[in-house]
Amino acid sequence: MSNTIVVREAAGNDIDAAAATLAEAFQHDPVMSWILPDPDRRAAGLPRFFATMARHLFFPVHASDLALRGDGTVGAAALWTPPNHPDPATLTELRTLPGIWRAFGRRALAGKQVGDLLKKNHPTEPHWYLAMLGTAPDVRGRGYAHALLHSRLDRVDAEHAAAYLESSNPVNVPYYERFGFTVTGELQLPDGGPKLWPMWRAAR
Repeated sequence: MSNTIVVREAAGNDIDAAAATLAEAFQHDPVMSWILPDPDRRAAGLPRFFATMARHLFFPVHASDLALRGDGTVGAAALWTPPNHPDPATLTELRTLPGIWRAFGRRALAGKQVGDLLKKNHPTEPHWYLAMLGTAPDVRGRGYAHALLHSRLDRVDAEHAAAYLESSNPVNVPYYERFGFTVTGELQLPDGGPKLWPMWRAAR
């Protein structure tokens, strides 16, 4: 089996595979663990959540990428939106609600609190937005996230554009700093919830 990592843009028929990979990657994420404290409930809900977000918000704007294993399966996924991307239309947001409810159930309000916090603090300057990046546990540390970031940031730099993300795990902050992102503050979730770290990468 080849060890070459192939990066390509995600397509509509990749939704389930990308969602499954992201769900595995975020199973122990502090924010997702706060939304869904029960591990079994989280394992069942996250694939539904990521599939909903990919289907309705990210894949339609053709800015998300996959890093493939040598056998063609998805090893990592990155969900982006491009600069000047408008906020989702009301109808689009309504279409996400059934999937979010199936994913989070009674914890849907906690999910909404996260979303509201991110929206309130989102930069207004045009930028590429990295909403989610995750690597399957079996290939973590083998360069899949690096390949995804390098590929998309090359395009960002070619456009002389800025980029932005929120790190939901403090251990990932130094990793993103190596790609030129800088922490701009801290976002605190309510009720003793975890923090997120907004990170900005200036245009080059």
